[in-house]
Parts: sequence; C-alpha cells; structure tokens
Amino acid sequence: MKQQTIAMILAAGKGTRLEKLTATKPKALLEINGITLLERVINQLIAAGISEAVINVHHFADQIKVFLAKSDFKAIHLHISDESDQLMDTGGGILKARDYFQNFKTVLIHNVDILSDLNLQLILKEFNKSAAMAWLLTQERESSRKLLFDQHDRLCGWKDLRNGQYKWVDQPSSDYNERSFSGIHLFKPALFADCPVEQSGIIDLYLRLARNFTIESTPIQTNYWFDLGKKSQIETINRFFQLQEP
Repeated sequence: MKQQTIAMILAAGKGTRLEKLTATKPKALLEINGITLLERVINQLIAAGISEAVINVHHFADQIKVFLAKSDFKAIHLHISDESDQLMDTGGGILKARDYFQNFKTVLIHNVDILSDLNLQLILKEFNKSAAMAWLLTQERESSRKLLFDQHDRLCGWKDLRNGQYKWVDQPSSDYNERSFSGIHLFKPALFADCPVEQSGIIDLYLRLARNFTIESTPIQTNYWFDLGKKSQIETINRFFQLQEP
C-alpha cells in the first residue's frame, strides 16, 4: 500500500545572488535568528505530519551531509539526492530523485530558501481530494516573472516582465490571470514518470506536461512569506524572526 506524502527540499542551488555569504557554505545552512534555512523547512514538514523527505545537494554538498548527520531529526527520515557531479536545476533535480517517490501518493516540493507559516497539512489534505496532477501554490504579489493561468485556473503560460518573453502551453492567449509562484508545489508521482532525467527548470517541465495533464494554480494566504534571494534581505528577515521567536 502506498504511503501518503513524501517531501523534497530543493537545496542544491549555488545561491550566487547572496555573494560572499555563500562563498564558503551552501545557502541551506545560512542562519535566520540562529536556525538554518534547512532546519526551519524540515521542522515545518515535521509539523505537517510528514515523516519522509529527500534533500538534493550540490553546492558544498558535504557540509549539508555533515549537518544532517549531526542533527537529531527523529521524527522524519531524510534521504540525500546527490548532484555533486552535475547540478540538475529545479526540474531535473526532481526527476533525478523520483525513485524515492514511487511508494507515495503525493510529493510536496519546498524550496529551501522559502520561509512561511503556510499550513502545509491543510494544503496536502485539499490536494489529495482534488483530481489535479499538480498544484502550483501561487500568490498575488509583485514579481518579475509570472505564471499564467486560464479561467479554470489551469496553467497556460509564463512570462518574464523584465524582457517581455512568453512561454505557452499551447497557443498564445490574452485571456489569462497572472500569479506569482510561491516556491512550493505538489504533484502525483505519475506526472513525471515518462520524463527523461535531464537538466531542466521546473516551470519548463510543467509547461510541457500541462498539454496532457491538469496542472492548477492554488492561491495561498500566509501571515508571512519570505524568499531569501538577496543579501540585503537577511537583516530584515532576521529582525522579523527575532520578534516572532522567543
């Protein structure tokens, strides 16, 4: 019998926009109010009742392995998908790790640099009742790149506001809603079963698969949501958590 949910934390990125902060350590091990990004996401998974997860590694991979070996995450079984030899990007990393997903009904993907108070348990419960093959959790916020959804909330395209570039599932359209991607998504493992394992961005994969599968937008509401992408953000995020946490 298949188990319910496995999570994957995308932690292989180089974090180049963080400049010197990631010159000697991976982004996943940067600390916010004394707790690493990786530990924060793992604890959120545990709080949602998830007992198994995969973490992909590339940039300073050994440091993450040592950190996990020294940590005491008794409530969750953690696997490593090692991309030390080749960084697979956000989509390819999922494809490389998909053997871990075979015995599960649902896969939850969470970027390691996303911090929020999203109720993952509730989202999983609702997704498991839906007929969709994937949910892309989205927000109404400013961003330079937008996911495009038709009037049924199905993925139909993507655009880059910086250069006016569009990518479409099928034919170009003017009848769509723009939403920003939260860095969190869910899917049923069969969605990626026939994809070749190759370096790829996750949005490109979803755009291709949306021709034959139902991939939907699901708006989320949170009290806080942070994407730690730039060095200048760390002080603000640190201050926020210092006020939130004892």
